[in-house]
Amino acid sequence: MKKAKKEMDPEKMQSLLRNEKAVKGIAGEISRLAGKHGARIMHVCGSHEHTATRFGLRTLLPANVELIAGPGCPVCVCSSADIRDAIEVAKKGAILTTFGDMMRDRTQHGSLEDARATGADVRMVYSPLDAVQMAKDNARREVVFFGVGFETTAAPVASMVSDDLPANFSMLTSFKLTSPAVDALLASGKHHLDGIIAPGHVSTVVGAVDWARFPEKYGVPAVVAGFEPADLLLAILKILQQMKAGKPKVENEYTRLVRFEGNPHAQEAMRNAFDVKPAFWRGIGMIPDSGLFLKERWSDFDAKRKFEIQSSIDSEKDLPKGCHCDEVIVGELYPNECPLFGKTCTPASPYGPCMVSGEGTCYIWHRFGDPRELRKILAGRK
Repeated sequence: MKKAKKEMDPEKMQSLLRNEKAVKGIAGEISRLAGKHGARIMHVCGSHEHTATRFGLRTLLPANVELIAGPGCPVCVCSSADIRDAIEVAKKGAILTTFGDMMRDRTQHGSLEDARATGADVRMVYSPLDAVQMAKDNARREVVFFGVGFETTAAPVASMVSDDLPANFSMLTSFKLTSPAVDALLASGKHHLDGIIAPGHVSTVVGAVDWARFPEKYGVPAVVAGFEPADLLLAILKILQQMKAGKPKVENEYTRLVRFEGNPHAQEAMRNAFDVKPAFWRGIGMIPDSGLFLKERWSDFDAKRKFEIQSSIDSEKDLPKGCHCDEVIVGELYPNECPLFGKTCTPASPYGPCMVSGEGTCYIWHRFGDPRELRKILAGRK
């Protein structure tokens, strides 16, 4: 009888993936492969940016290998119009629930935090199930969940959509699909990328297969990666190896959690709950087939219908005057190259959406510092 494979203790796994000798060894291989031409590699995940910046991984990379942050923060790309709709629902007397970061996202219409300060019933929840329970506990009140996120958040919400939801519960959805945004960047012809590092948590839902379009359509390697230092460096190494071989493909570095085909149950739940349509990404604009909207069959739980909300997009970029989040989101600008960074715009008082969330590139750079400056400091010590 075949013995079951023994799972490694999570803490031991983390220790191995943060091992200094192992990490430096991978970085050495990257330097050896980078050669004269190097590479411009984009990740699409706030957690990847957190790992890269917190652990100073860019200081281990050769100068000609650039790791840039793409549109991987759902709070950053949530449109002002969606936030305006949520504020309007709250002002109409509903209990408006959402995740903590969304309370502080400011727009020309104010924020949900502002709405609460002026008397609206806005509450933070840790799970959409908390909002459902709130509806059951407040049968005489309308309870609305304002859902914002990528596939990782959309899948759990989709799994609870059924006829069993309380009649006084409804949703405002601002869910987006990740890979279409990267596709739109490459299709525009304005962004040269040599490789894509795909987010591990999103890929647990959609699978590594969702990233196959990039090597097939654009000849750009794509590697699904986990969130430890060795994970991210291994993904960069795999991209450079593909570039050297001249054979771009999709690879899965995060095999301990991601299956090539993804999670079929989560995918089925999303197909049952949502239609895929064009969606507006703040700082980028309208992207085809990138939004998830409640199906007609679940219209009783659609807060826009229930509260007769008429939505409209605010502007092409939908950003406050002088904010450069649009350039940061697509990797054209480093956060501290924005004149507002750390001055008008700070985590305590965010001016632009990239400074609001813990997954925003500006927030992360403000917390951990400019990795390029760290490289200079380390070079000076040699």
